[in-house]
Amino acid sequence: MKPRVVKISKDRSIGDGQPSYVIAEIGINHNGEVSMAKKLIDAAVDAGCDAVKFQKRTPEICVPRDQWEKERDTPWGKMTYIEYKKRIEFERDEFSEIDAYCKSKGIDWFASCWDEPSVDFMEQFEPVMYKMASASLTDLPLLSKVRSTGRPLMLSTGMSTTHEIEVAVKHVGLDNLMIAHSTSAYPCPPEELNLRMIHTLMEKYPGIPIGYSGHETGLATTQAAVAMGATFVERHFTLDRAMWGTDHAASVEPAGMARLVRNIRDIELAMGDGVKKVYDSEIEPRKRLRRVSLDNE
Repeated sequence: MKPRVVKISKDRSIGDGQPSYVIAEIGINHNGEVSMAKKLIDAAVDAGCDAVKFQKRTPEICVPRDQWEKERDTPWGKMTYIEYKKRIEFERDEFSEIDAYCKSKGIDWFASCWDEPSVDFMEQFEPVMYKMASASLTDLPLLSKVRSTGRPLMLSTGMSTTHEIEVAVKHVGLDNLMIAHSTSAYPCPPEELNLRMIHTLMEKYPGIPIGYSGHETGLATTQAAVAMGATFVERHFTLDRAMWGTDHAASVEPAGMARLVRNIRDIELAMGDGVKKVYDSEIEPRKRLRRVSLDNE
């Protein structure tokens, strides 16, 4: 069988035989502040993450018109929902600063685009890939727009039926495609994570790198996803889960992210090659403890 590998840059691929690609999903947890985004990038680098991911929206397109004027309490005072969405949205100057900062730190960055103008916007930064949020899996025109860039596509499958996944995959094609198993609950209870879907997707799409986008609390289940074969993992990332904002509570803090990456790397080392052998470290205990030898049989 052809290995499941997608090349995302000159120096990095995602898939079989590669270290699991760990993504810290900053999303909108920067709360509209570049200084906070930089702190999150620093923390992701220190934790050993491979990439940070943001989100990009055109508020006038993504926010339903009947929600625009609804008032919301925010750290910047009371404002309408459309004003709030604009307040936390990064534009060219902010993303240019983030682009330069990530390059200086040697970490990949990319974004989930929620509308077609946002794809055009992000193209100026030549991202290593695009990620389609689970909410966008059925937005076929948006999928076509992303595909028109020619960049690798990571497709998240939360809140989706098997039929919807099949339609989306058929629409975008298998070339340079990665698929993430996900459950879109924030936070997601363990009994709804359904990690065996990782194997189901591997069997259904044998030539495609399969990964995991998690929204649970704790780290063990994300680590289990890697042991089950996830070639990339994504977790929401925050400086403090108690901060104001919609995604902080279901996010991982810096110490937890560092522990997650460290444990993932240990799991990868521990997986081995599946061929039974007697290791050098076992030879002396074998001599000391084994009473019966079968060497002559």
